[in-house]
Amino acid sequence: MKLKIFCIVCILIAFSSASLHAAFEDRIVAIVNDEVITLSELDAILQTFMKRVEKAPQVQREKMVAQARVTAMDKLIDDMLIKQKAAKLNIIVTDEDVDKALDNILEERHMSVEKFREALVREGAVLNEYKSEIRRNIISGRIIEKEIRSGITISEEEVGAYYGKHRNDYEGKEATRIQQILLLKPRDCNDSTREELRAKAEEILKRVKDGESFDLLVDKYSQGPAAKSRGDLGFVEKGMMFPEVDTAVSGLNKGESSGVIESPVGFHIIRVIDKRGAGIKPVDEVREEIVRNIGNEKINKKFKEWLKELREKSLVEIKL
Repeated sequence: MKLKIFCIVCILIAFSSASLHAAFEDRIVAIVNDEVITLSELDAILQTFMKRVEKAPQVQREKMVAQARVTAMDKLIDDMLIKQKAAKLNIIVTDEDVDKALDNILEERHMSVEKFREALVREGAVLNEYKSEIRRNIISGRIIEKEIRSGITISEEEVGAYYGKHRNDYEGKEATRIQQILLLKPRDCNDSTREELRAKAEEILKRVKDGESFDLLVDKYSQGPAAKSRGDLGFVEKGMMFPEVDTAVSGLNKGESSGVIESPVGFHIIRVIDKRGAGIKPVDEVREEIVRNIGNEKINKKFKEWLKELREKSLVEIKL
């Protein structure tokens, strides 16, 4: 019995020693107001970076890691300041908000979660880290809406000056305004499902050729984001669509419709609404884009100034 008690005591002592050793190793590296940043948090950020520089020469790698350590520390401090400010402003970002934002990203890139996860691994990152970054971006965006955007103004003089400076950026390319009926392929699309979709697209095409309203067929059958705007994708420049769609559209005149086109995302039937040629776009045509670009530049600058001021007003102590 005494031997059994002795063994239990030894195990408890060993466990306590290991815990104390871990606590000793994971020390505080910064204090931000009433919260702390630990060495393990700093090292976690650096892990991804280390995978990217492991092939660099030793001397160069040491310099890069030292610089990255400073950058990572600044990021952790800024993130904590933003999180603290968001709490004061009652800004809450839910898991559903993050998942919705991620779904939008995947939809824009025409990628499944699995493929996206594989792409992140190739970059030395993981999905949870990416979702954390999405959460931080949403929080920052909501702070900007509350604290910064209302103070941003853009004059006509600024629009004119930006247009003059970036005039070459607004040299138009050949563009086609298209309307489409799109049948999306499911993520787990097999040969059987693919052929069923193709057959359905061929049936719809026959109805187009028989004179049925393209608009009504779009309303009834089309899928994807553009379906909400009756399949109207607006003016799309050459080279911006899937190659299969691009090739088909280039051979169509205004008012003509394509056959069934298969792309990586599904089956398309395209109708050309209008066409326009190249040339410098007038300022009125690109005004919204210019205002958006100027606004983003001003917001980014103001946000950096706001964050710098917030840091100056806060208690920040670095212990590296």
